Amino acid sequence: MVTIKSKKEIELMREACKVVALTHKAIEQNIKPGMTTWELDQIVEKTMKSLGAISAEKNYPSGFDDVPNFPAAACISINDEVIHGIPSKRRYIKEGDVVSIDLVALKNGFHGDAARTIIVGKASKEAEKLVKVTKQAFFEGIKFARKGNRIGDISHAIGEYVNSQGFSVVREFQGHGIGRQMHEDPGIPNYGKAGKGIRLEPGMTLAIEPMVIQGSPNILELDDGWTIITEDGSLAAHYENTILITEKEPEILTII
Repeated sequence: MVTIKSKKEIELMREACKVVALTHKAIEQNIKPGMTTWELDQIVEKTMKSLGAISAEKNYPSGFDDVPNFPAAACISINDEVIHGIPSKRRYIKEGDVVSIDLVALKNGFHGDAARTIIVGKASKEAEKLVKVTKQAFFEGIKFARKGNRIGDISHAIGEYVNSQGFSVVREFQGHGIGRQMHEDPGIPNYGKAGKGIRLEPGMTLAIEPMVIQGSPNILELDDGWTIITEDGSLAAHYENTILITEKEPEILTII
């Protein structure tokens, strides 16, 4: 069931989303070669706490008896890791790494969700294009995030743009509604047919998140039960924001 947020709920969403935006800024200011992904995760946890929020990703249930809850405050995925990378004291960030950071803050009972991909230092032109295209795919999608349009209009725009740039979208994972729960209806694929799916209404809050792969769209899950990697070892990138459907243009809540 898709929830329409009240004015009060939207204001609470803004607060959670502001935490996410500020935490991403803290990451961008501190990320550098030689640090571990665990050190980056500590920045996330401390920043959110200082802003009166907690990470909704930490201890998030896997849904499987043999897979433990997610152990960290952020999903940090490097190079061929698409999503859900687990921070580690043994995983060092190197010059040229393509690092995707997915953050979800919980504050006052509501969630904010955004992902960014950062190139640490210098990387190949193809890696730079991948990150640029992934970000632009989000903005291509939200051109259609307007009252009266359908979810499929967003999905179609994202998929067509990514394909036109010579990259692939991940099909097994998608964006989602968000509010009191991290994952709410509706699901928002990064591909599909225009004119399909539910109609968009003011008050809907959505996390739209292109996940883009340099090569084949095929993915694999590592033995940790969380980390998703590209099957062919090619690079991946992730860009996400929480948005609000309004009477006019969509409002991006996780950019300040």
